[in-house]
Amino acid sequence: MRIGLIGTGRIGTFHAEVLSRHPGVDSLLVADADPERAAVAATRTGASAVPVDAMFTGEVHGLPDALVICSATAAHAPLIARAARAGLPAFCEKPIALDLPGTLGALAEVEAAGSILQLGFMRRFDAGYAEARAAVREGRLGRLHTVRAVTSDPAPPPADYLPLSGGLYRDCLVHDFDILRWVTGREVTEVYATGSDAGPAMFREAGDVDTAAALLTLDDGTLATATATRCNGAGYDVRMELAGELDQLAVGLDDRTPLTSAEPESPGAPPKPWPGFLERFAPAYEAELDAFLRVARGELANPCDGREALHALRIAEACEISRRERRPVAMEEIPGG
Repeated sequence: MRIGLIGTGRIGTFHAEVLSRHPGVDSLLVADADPERAAVAATRTGASAVPVDAMFTGEVHGLPDALVICSATAAHAPLIARAARAGLPAFCEKPIALDLPGTLGALAEVEAAGSILQLGFMRRFDAGYAEARAAVREGRLGRLHTVRAVTSDPAPPPADYLPLSGGLYRDCLVHDFDILRWVTGREVTEVYATGSDAGPAMFREAGDVDTAAALLTLDDGTLATATATRCNGAGYDVRMELAGELDQLAVGLDDRTPLTSAEPESPGAPPKPWPGFLERFAPAYEAELDAFLRVARGELANPCDGREALHALRIAEACEISRRERRPVAMEEIPGG
């Protein structure tokens, strides 16, 4: 297959490296709004650098068979629409857009064209989350009553990223909202959320929070909490704990989890805690791209289409309203359901 990739920043270059060594990829085209950055990524991965427009016109090296979108978030929806109109199966890093109108508009383009769009919620391809999903679906935990999700970044992102991120709920906790639905098979009916901007001043200046918590009620009565912070100096910590009437299960609890027990006889801090998401989820990122290639070839049903991303974004939107208005928000208040 000839694969095109747009956006050669950190995650885009990582994806390009994965695709360049995939046995199903015969040639790789890369493009970026900054041609020099695309050229650097092409040299690093053995790809061919082309202008962004060439991905849709076939100039230079011909049309790709499928497109991977890793550009800045503001360009996601327009590129998804162009790919749909060109009949190109597309994989896009989350989010589709930072707001519901932009998301719904891009989805309308995809659905009108009858094209393929897979979203990059990589936790669905992580072995631990897959095992948790199986345990819930097989009844091994009994009736599920409590879920606790944690996402903690080791350090804040650059200050100039914050105004473009959509905020902590849309940028970070949206992964927890998606995986909560995927693991449990249930829908969120109500949220109550709060946040704190007591950390670095850049969060207050951007109108964002550095730490957040949400209480989510699922449609079967299960209660879930989701917390996130940009300031977890111990390391990158992503976990999910599921408690049922028969058993409990934890995802992301291993010898690299940046968590130290206060008990006297327990082991100390992990010698090599997870430093970031690329290291923690490297196998999952590879698996989701492999799945996308199979989807594009018609060998696999789409494991995470655009509507799945819409559901997660609607939960994030509800959390933002709840934080701002200091009240519970029912999901039926949020458009796009």
